[in-house]
Amino acid sequence: MDGTRRADIRPGMRVSIVLKKDQRTGALTKGIVKDILTGSPVHTRGIKVRLESGEVGRVKKIGE
Repeated sequence: MDGTRRADIRPGMRVSIVLKKDQRTGALTKGIVKDILTGSPVHTRGIKVRLESGEVGRVKKIGE
């Protein structure tokens, strides 16, 4: 799962996201989903989430 479908993501899941500041490098940040911020069912660049740490970014990998 690549994180483009909202239905695949639930609060409490472990994911890898790319933060806004890391979009150029593609560096991933790992964490646990607290909130799902994207409302649409699909987003080509990844569903935007807030991690329990407070960081916000787009999901690139699920379950990592």
